[in-house]
Amino acid sequence: MTKKKYGAFAIVFVVLALLVYLQFRTWRNFDWAKLFQYGLSWRHIALGIVYIFIAYALRAVRWKLFLKPVRKDASIAGLVPPTLIGFTGLALLGRPGELIRPYLIARRENLPFASQVAVWAVERIFDAGGFTVLMVSAIFLPSQLREFTRDAPADVNHWIHFTGYALVLLVLGLLSGAMLMAYRGNDIAQWVEARFSHLAKNLGYRIAQKIREFTSGLNTIHGPVAFLQISAASVLMWWVIALTYNEVARAYGASMSEMSPTKVLLIMGASMLGSMVQLPGVGGGSQLATISVLDHVFGVVPRELAVSCGIMLWLVTFVAVVPVGLYLAHHERLSLRKLSEESAHAEEDEKVEIKKSNLAPAIKNSLSS
Repeated sequence: MTKKKYGAFAIVFVVLALLVYLQFRTWRNFDWAKLFQYGLSWRHIALGIVYIFIAYALRAVRWKLFLKPVRKDASIAGLVPPTLIGFTGLALLGRPGELIRPYLIARRENLPFASQVAVWAVERIFDAGGFTVLMVSAIFLPSQLREFTRDAPADVNHWIHFTGYALVLLVLGLLSGAMLMAYRGNDIAQWVEARFSHLAKNLGYRIAQKIREFTSGLNTIHGPVAFLQISAASVLMWWVIALTYNEVARAYGASMSEMSPTKVLLIMGASMLGSMVQLPGVGGGSQLATISVLDHVFGVVPRELAVSCGIMLWLVTFVAVVPVGLYLAHHERLSLRKLSEESAHAEEDEKVEIKKSNLAPAIKNSLSS
């Protein structure tokens, strides 16, 4: 691990420690004894774990749709193990494990690693879009709106609506940017490379290369039918994840069993945002964000229950995959840490090769002149 990564982990640790301190300092009467006294329905927890594994399978289905133009014979069964191993690496190693999944798929399907990194980047847009479809539907459909207005304070209701509008604008912006990249990506990359070529550490080239990778990822979507298939898979996947959150909430009995779709999706959104700041293997950001929403937005939930539920949601949605992923990695004689290092080196090596291939014509022309 480089000094840069150690520094990043140190910063994350300090931020999380500060958030924990501020959170619990406001809870003067927090009863630690109650934290472990909630009787859970393990049937609901088990069902939540089943749902989260179905969501992983749907991720493999979606990736197969991305691969269809270049690997029509790619099988869902063959994509499930890299998916589970990849998310295990993400849970245990944090952000350094993010590229394990595209690296394994590229190696398994004999494809350039950069092409699968591009697919991974495009996948993020469909994740945002799938979640937004569910969230906006839950906020603005009349029946859900009446239910939530009855339960939520006026200021919270205002921010919920603001979130809905903001998500719509975000997804529209992402789709517009993706369409622009699909049609003019190479031109934009050339302009960026020329405009920022004078900056230190070859920044212009690196930004341009990211644009080219993203554009190549968009090329995996061939026509409106493929777009609709990938969009449907994304919405279905996030709906199944919402069922996971709902089952964990129901495991806590009457005080959490009446969660509306709006509330479940709010908790999901908070967990997703919190997961951007967390330590490898122990999380932190996801749990804190979930606990904060349960405590401050849904004030009827006791603080001790909010902490217990936040931790359980993290265990089910982030950690439950780890035993299966480790078994699959052991079965295929793979080391997660080594895979993380190999994926990082492969990304750098491919950038060097692409840069050489881009420079070759210019060198040839200069010699001939």
